[in-house]
Amino acid sequence: MPRGELIVSDGGARDLRSDDLGQAWNVLAQVMDPEVPVLSVVELGIVRDLNWHAGHLQVVLTPTYSGCPATEVIEQDIRQALEDAGFVSPRLKRQLHPAWTTDWISASGRQRLQAYGIAAPQGSASKRSLLGESPQVCCPQCASSHTEMLSQFGSTACKALYRCCDCREPFDYFKCI
Repeated sequence: MPRGELIVSDGGARDLRSDDLGQAWNVLAQVMDPEVPVLSVVELGIVRDLNWHAGHLQVVLTPTYSGCPATEVIEQDIRQALEDAGFVSPRLKRQLHPAWTTDWISASGRQRLQAYGIAAPQGSASKRSLLGESPQVCCPQCASSHTEMLSQFGSTACKALYRCCDCREPFDYFKCI
């Protein structure tokens, strides 16, 4: 090759196969959130879309909030899992609009939270908390609704710390946002 000649590569681009998107969804269903390791990124609802663009898998992600410290780790985990599954140079695209909401957590994700000891978001995301309304949070240990908030922030910014007044166990509540 003559000196100064530009090397052009397609970066492993290829045509979409019929099972690619299904396989990618299955791979992503195994990538766990690092802060709540019982929830996959699919159950958490941050994987918004999968498509094939310019010969590569494109994953559209919406972080739980724009300042989430786990976002880069999640993106690295997703990229690694997809590459390990044979997807060459997957493209990850952050999409901040519409903003992520706890409404996007799947039903199975909510059940996994409960089983893990974290109270799942109660109801639907709304502005109730801005009006001074507190959610009815049930204890994930004994299912009692006789609970009290100890702190607006729990083990992460997206969770509040509660205590059950009946079984006396503290627990995180995944706040509605």
